[in-house]
Amino acid sequence: MNNEQPIIVGLDIGTTKIAVIAGRKNEFGKLEILGFGKANSNGVKHGQVLNIDETIKAIKTALENCFASNPNLDIKEVYVGVAGHHIKSLQTRGDIVRQKTDEEITQKEIDQLIDDQYKTYIPAGDQIIDVIPQEFTVDNFQNIPNPIGYGGVKIGANFHIITGDKNAIKNINRSVEKAGLHTKDLVLQPLASSSAVMGQEDLEAGVAIVDIGGGTTDLAVFYEGILKHTAVIPFAGENITNDIKTGLGVLKTQAEQMKVQFGSALANEAKANAYITIPGLRGMPAKEISVKNLANIIQARMSEIMDFVTYHLKQVGLDNKALNGGIILTGGGSQLKHLIQLTEYVTGLNARIGFPNEHLAAGHIEELAKPTYSTCIGLILKGYDDYEHNRKEFEREYKKVEVPDALKKNEQAEAQVAEPETVDATVRRKNLTGFWSKFKDRIIDLFKEEEDKHL
Repeated sequence: MNNEQPIIVGLDIGTTKIAVIAGRKNEFGKLEILGFGKANSNGVKHGQVLNIDETIKAIKTALENCFASNPNLDIKEVYVGVAGHHIKSLQTRGDIVRQKTDEEITQKEIDQLIDDQYKTYIPAGDQIIDVIPQEFTVDNFQNIPNPIGYGGVKIGANFHIITGDKNAIKNINRSVEKAGLHTKDLVLQPLASSSAVMGQEDLEAGVAIVDIGGGTTDLAVFYEGILKHTAVIPFAGENITNDIKTGLGVLKTQAEQMKVQFGSALANEAKANAYITIPGLRGMPAKEISVKNLANIIQARMSEIMDFVTYHLKQVGLDNKALNGGIILTGGGSQLKHLIQLTEYVTGLNARIGFPNEHLAAGHIEELAKPTYSTCIGLILKGYDDYEHNRKEFEREYKKVEVPDALKKNEQAEAQVAEPETVDATVRRKNLTGFWSKFKDRIIDLFKEEEDKHL
């Protein structure tokens, strides 16, 4: 049955790691992970590809590791995440006066209204990636989610426009193509992560997704089923590692290790009399580092990131408890101890960690359900949405590929791990419906236009 579904591959090009995950939906609509590979990322800084050769090397290594996990895989096309400092957003307003006012409003008129927004003035070198309609108006009627079928003289809408640097996006695409892969689509990382960790009720209640990566923290704010705001905050896990390195006078690898093993986002929770011993360099005496000092450094930077989150929420008038779903923390940086408490303290909103495991079939290794892979899982979900809505061409011949043993959970180990079920099992979270149809992003079209010029 499930061999009739395509295998879709997500490629997450991050600042600290590059991950490749191949997945296919089973008969229950859950993702079976058929291949998984990762590699250290060297050519990327703050989510931007700066060294194309290093990035190509890292993509190839991640791909080789993915093939090593399952030699039966054949990967040609990938869905790729886009993030980085250069991603910005702005709000605009657009209206059109209708020609045939005696007829009902059609999809064609809505498309016209959206297309007009692509003519919005933005700085040279930037490119409009996505135009997202928020609420529509028809004459004097406000806040209409979908105006098709209404009658009226004038249709208008508020739009959320996302822009990015043309060259930065080209560098991502170039790296992927030179690594021997075809980019099926480029997808905004905050949207990919959101689709992986958010349920239908989160979308309706209002929620802020905070994806703390290595180089950037991506923010996506949803309210009343609408994407209200996106932002890229220029601080993340790597900044914390560098702060520890500078503040405590240790090597970067030691700083990263201390952050992961002993780090806490709340200095008050750290033991005052606990110390970490770091071996001395080349005959130097060993160093004693206070766990409390370590936590102070982490808390300072994490508080700064959360202050940015609060600032962005204020900008769109959604601080002060308006988001009933609170904050969902995801990405590799969300695994810091006591981060939930710090987030709640700084923002005044409830917080929880968002895991992509809701979409995964049972019986996978724990590694895959980590928040680190939210973007990758979200990219596969985007691919499936394209497939299910016939948005793109997919191969119709699917060869039989099974989940490899390397990615299956050890059954004996599983028996000892109690399921963290706090909710009554009858309350099932509803998967997102129609999430991706809201976003008509055109990132991939940039390259098609370029190719046409060269023909």
